[in-house]
Amino acid sequence: MATLLYITVNSKPENLSTSKTVGRIFINKYKELNPNDTIEELDLYDANIPILNYKLFTSRATLASGEDYDKLSDEEKQQVEQIRGLCDQFLRADKYVITAPMWSIFFPSMLKQYLDCIIQDKKLINIDTVNNKVSGLLGDKKRKMIYIQSSGAKIPFLISPFMNKGVNYLHDIFKFLGLKKFDKILVDGVDDSSVGRDMAIQNATEEIDDIIEFF
Repeated sequence: MATLLYITVNSKPENLSTSKTVGRIFINKYKELNPNDTIEELDLYDANIPILNYKLFTSRATLASGEDYDKLSDEEKQQVEQIRGLCDQFLRADKYVITAPMWSIFFPSMLKQYLDCIIQDKKLINIDTVNNKVSGLLGDKKRKMIYIQSSGAKIPFLISPFMNKGVNYLHDIFKFLGLKKFDKILVDGVDDSSVGRDMAIQNATEEIDDIIEFF
């Protein structure tokens, strides 16, 4: 049995969000194929992700502990514990599905805020101060990720690698962290008259059918 962490990044309800709609199609199909797996859901717009504050850390990627932790207010201690919990939740999972819209050729800032929280020393990375080296810790098992991105425009294939900055960033950062397999589903043309939302969702559904058995 495996644990899948399903992360959504959109303030819209599912029926109004194309990325969430396609994500739910994926999750439902996954459940049918893997009824014994555990699925955890995390909506970043409902999770009250902490805004990083220097008081919470002894260094950028090291959470406060010991005397530094004791000096924090109750609210700040709660934020430290929440960040630890988010890290642990991410590490428990074997598979990840992230859904988000393309905003300004990237993804919503809430996802970056979440990543900044979970990429912590001795959790997702190891900071070797002696050798001045940082390495990822996600290679301890065969982890997989699918990123589902919706966009209003119909992006031509030839320029897609240059326009999808968010996709490129997630691929690169998680490869560095040790993730073994990263795939993407691009739900393009939602607002384009030649495609439209329904066709974009249908195209994405067909793509899901092609890859889900291998996820």
